[in-house]
Amino acid sequence: MSKNFIPTINISSLLDCNFKSKNSLKTIKKIEIACEKVGFFQITGHGISKNNIENTCFVGKKFFTLPKKNKIKLSPNKWNVKNKNKYRGYFPNDVNGKEGLDIGDLKVSRKYALKIKNKYIEHLDLKKNLDKKSIKILSNYFDKIFSLGECLFKGIVKLHKKDTKITKEAFSRLKTLSTLRFNYYSNQSKPIEISKQDGVALGCETHVDSGIFTILYQDKKGGLQVQNRKNKKWYNVPFNKNALIVNTGRALEYLTKGKYKATNHRVLWNRSERMSIPFFFEPSYDFKMNKAFLNKTRLNNKALNYEKFLNDSLKKFIEYQR
Repeated sequence: MSKNFIPTINISSLLDCNFKSKNSLKTIKKIEIACEKVGFFQITGHGISKNNIENTCFVGKKFFTLPKKNKIKLSPNKWNVKNKNKYRGYFPNDVNGKEGLDIGDLKVSRKYALKIKNKYIEHLDLKKNLDKKSIKILSNYFDKIFSLGECLFKGIVKLHKKDTKITKEAFSRLKTLSTLRFNYYSNQSKPIEISKQDGVALGCETHVDSGIFTILYQDKKGGLQVQNRKNKKWYNVPFNKNALIVNTGRALEYLTKGKYKATNHRVLWNRSERMSIPFFFEPSYDFKMNKAFLNKTRLNNKALNYEKFLNDSLKKFIEYQR
């Protein structure tokens, strides 16, 4: 399998988000090519320190080592009737062979969530299970990875010769549906499914993501594979201690009228303990999903809201079937 199928791009020239240097414009162009041809790329020079990532991983692992009765305190209403949350929180490994923890913007207070009355904007009371230091680590990581998503999206906007201020319209912090997820495979005793295409045992089924970008940290165990759209073959995503993995989602495909396609990916089955941390970078729930968002100056106010778009996307995922 070719190691060069999934490109690695140093994005350090983009971090100031002014996109005026020749290097920054070259970098944006590399990202565009990766979005068009592969749908996946690895990024180095992303500005998130090794220490920040390691601390975030430590908090995640600490949470999953808690007794199940403690973790269930953070579960959505489907698994814990005492909770009103339907979207954010902990889901047990009897759902799809792995445990998970979905965290929204930690700046969302209980008061704000009740006021806005949107099913995806929920306050998650992490104090039930985590200390202040751990919560601060998660909040800091969410802030940094969200800013990274904004920077990548602004680069795409700039490439299309649009005003990068439209990013603020698309990604309002307190209304964003962006999600920080921890996937924990403690001891997956059997595959979630066997691939009908090539008979490979899978720990996570073949799928595409819903949002704009997914920005992923995977540990040394790896297991992530990406499908080549042309020859339909599967390629391993190699572990790079200095890199984060980025892939395009259905929302970006929709907004670019199919120019940047969401790409099939899957995770190989492995009995050993492992954890991945994807961040699903998603617009505000009321953002208008105009199909020509990057091509037209005026947006269509009758376009589909992102909330409705996400509703349709999540029907395919077991953990979100309520």
